[in-house]
Order: sequence, then structure tokens, then C-alpha cells
Amino acid sequence: MDSHRSALPALCAVSSALALTVAVTGCGSPTASAGGGKGGALVVAGYGGSFETAFHDSVLPTFEKSCGCKVTYIPGSSTDTVAKLKAQRAHPQIDVALVDDGPQAQALEAGLLASIDTKVVPVDHVVKIARMENDSGVGFGLTATGIAYNPEWFAEHGVPKPTTWEDLANPKLKDKVVLPSITNTYGVGLLVGASRANGGSERDVGPGFTAVREIAGNAVTFDTTADVSNYFLQGQAAASVWGVSRTSTLADKDFPIAFVYPKDGAIALVTTANVVKKAPHQELAQKFVAHLLEPSVQRALAKATYDGSVIRGVKEDPALKNKVVSADKVDSLLKLDWKTINKNRAAWTDTWNKRVESK
Repeated sequence: MDSHRSALPALCAVSSALALTVAVTGCGSPTASAGGGKGGALVVAGYGGSFETAFHDSVLPTFEKSCGCKVTYIPGSSTDTVAKLKAQRAHPQIDVALVDDGPQAQALEAGLLASIDTKVVPVDHVVKIARMENDSGVGFGLTATGIAYNPEWFAEHGVPKPTTWEDLANPKLKDKVVLPSITNTYGVGLLVGASRANGGSERDVGPGFTAVREIAGNAVTFDTTADVSNYFLQGQAAASVWGVSRTSTLADKDFPIAFVYPKDGAIALVTTANVVKKAPHQELAQKFVAHLLEPSVQRALAKATYDGSVIRGVKEDPALKNKVVSADKVDSLLKLDWKTINKNRAAWTDTWNKRVESK
């Protein structure tokens, strides 16, 4: 999905740089390091687009001011970031990696992540669904995969509002559904969601394939980009499997689109913050992750990116009630078993291509 947050004690000031290895300045000594690191600016790799803008506007300035340091931000997709971590395994140059929960599980499996310091990062205040295995990282934003639909088109054509995944198989939606490819997270969410709704699970996706094959009879195309905006804008799509944050972004353009949390369970998508194992600035990295969980940062990111807060009790903006995963929706979300998914994804892709997209 690229698509998807305490005041800290003063630390040595370090210079920012475009390169990943730079000389440190400030704090009285040109060789001093920030937060016990080996020199250089804190390097954060994360999402591009609106996420990067939000970080430069609302996250990095307050952190740099509180720590007396500088941060270099490297934008890229989650898969690109994990690829960088693998390439830099022997000599990590990234301190904090911001990635989706699926790629996070891959990075954990590859031994690329350090444990979160629970004395620094307030994980006990994080909702359960945003806690990562063994505190290998922590969610700092939450969105959901569900059904996006055009309520005006549905009303005009006498089609009831969808409430379940299988409602997308309604014959009246023939050639008006854009389905995600299994190659993106929304496709995985649909398969697992349909599996669970029909008695299956990540370990038994047969029921999911049967259900998705039926839905695929209405598909006008299978999207690989995770951005189906143009299909809606051009009238090709009346419904799709999409994220609430992306749906809200399109709705901001005054397009008639709404998001449905399927009653058989919307799929949680978690944006995670992770300290890289053997990264140059371990202490500062832990404090940056803690900063992402600050209530003020959580609210700023929700406003800018439509990712819901992961901190229990954070005051929500009433204007965002239907645009983000609100507190009353969190417990209804289904958390994906990414370890099982990643192990079987190649086989699922092969089956999907033969049974779903070939129909």
C-alpha cells in the first residue's frame, strides 16, 4: 500500500546531507555522534507522495527541534525500502524504515530489524492490532481494505449498497468492478477476507479463491497499481476493493465515492516504524519511533494522510470520523498473518492467474 507518531532530551546536532554517510557537526566536536551513533544524520526511509510531504511539514521539524539533530528522509515504496535494507545488510545506512506490515514481516524474517526499546517507545499505549511480533517494530498508522463504491451510480441503477465481499458478485455490476491484482496488498486482502468470510483462513484459501472467482465475473480489469482513482473518474468503475485512506482522498475531490467496512471483516493495513539492526544511530532511531506515537504527531498524520491513530485515547478530529479508521472501527478489523502469506504468496499468485484472472 504506498499507499499508510514525548518531548525528547536534547541531543548533539548533526548535519543533514543527501548522501547516506556524512560528517557530523555541532555539539562542540566535529566527531561527536548523535544518540550513541557513529556519526551522520539520522536516516529515515519511508513512503513518498503525501506521506513524504506530511513528514517534512509536520513530523521532521518538531523532532529535529526537540533532539537538536537533522534527519535525511529517503522516499520509496515499502518493497524498495526492504530491498535497500537487504543490500546494506553488512553496513546499514538506514536507521529507521517505515514500511507496510507485509514487507515488515519479510524484513523481520530476513533478520534486518532490531527490537523496539519498550522503555523508550510507548508500545503499551498502542492498540493490539498495531503491535508487531515480539515488538520487532510498531505500527504508527492504520488504514483498512474494504469496498469503495459510487453511491450515485448504485442508486441510479437500483443496486443495493454493498455490505459484504460477495456483494461485488451482483450480476448488475457486470463490467463495473475494478478488482486488485494479487500482486498488490489489496488483492491479498480480498483473497484472505473472502476466505475468512467463507470458513477459510490464510492457511486455507480455497474458499477465498472460489468466492473471488465468482466476483471476477464482474471485473472490467485487474489493477496492479493500487490506485484506482482514474477508473472511477472515467466511469469505468462503480465499485472496487480499495483502502479507506485512498477513498477519502478521492472523495476530497468532490467525487461521489464512499467506503464500506464489509460486515464479514475489513482488512487492517498497518504502517510500521522499525529500527534497523546495527543501524548507525540506534538510540536516536528509537526516539524517532517514539516521536511518531506522540498524540500531536498522530493527529497531524491522520489529517494529512488519512491514516488512523494507533494510540488508545487520542482525541479524534470529528471532521475525520468517516475518512480514517476511527477508534470504534479498530477492533472489527482483521489482522493478516503475513508470515503465512509471504510463505505462500508465489503459489497463490500462480493459482490466482489460472483461476481468477483467466476467467
